[in-house]
Amino acid sequence: MHLQFTSGDDAAITLDVEISHFIIAGWAGRDKDAVLHHIRELEALGVPAPGAVPLFYRVATNQLTQNQRLEVVGNETSGEAEPFIFLHREELWVSLTSDHTDRHLETFSVALSKQVCIKPVASSAWRMSELVDHWDALELTSWIKEQGEWVVYQQGTLSSLLTPQDLLARYLNGSTAQEGLAMSCGTLGAIGGIRPSSEFRMALHDPVLNRTLAHAYSTGALPVVA
Repeated sequence: MHLQFTSGDDAAITLDVEISHFIIAGWAGRDKDAVLHHIRELEALGVPAPGAVPLFYRVATNQLTQNQRLEVVGNETSGEAEPFIFLHREELWVSLTSDHTDRHLETFSVALSKQVCIKPVASSAWRMSELVDHWDALELTSWIKEQGEWVVYQQGTLSSLLTPQDLLARYLNGSTAQEGLAMSCGTLGAIGGIRPSSEFRMALHDPVLNRTLAHAYSTGALPVVA
């Protein structure tokens, strides 16, 4: 899947990236209590608890998009903001994605629920080398629109999640990361519980270098039967 990014603060630099291997890291919290909280909020929706954490879900690369308008089936889907990393020309880059998920299907199969929804990705990225020393300070926030008003849906620092280096090491298990590998690196708990919304905004803010990655999208529900 071809994606295009501008490079951090320099919009003149464009990255043409071919993603050939896409992984979603689930249950990627660093704090066991926070992971348990996310498991419990999903169990409240009927989603069975995982057998181990973290888990890695392989997802088709054609599910990645940088469009701002998505189509989904039904009205029971919702987004989750996550750091998005990818290997490009032997360098690790960081962007932002939403693990948009069908919550009804998730009660039957988490893997399939990940697969059926398109994953929006921001159009800019930062070098990981610029972030390593202050990764935990990065601030992840998402908003949903409810009754015409934007409401904070997720908020916190990346200190609550396993680092991308840790997730990659666990996933690769001694193998070497290949060009075109991308990973969605876990999410924060939803404030007020997981719930659907047709409009979603997300941001990853770097308070040290004072810059922000952001993306917004909306969903239109297709009828189950035409």
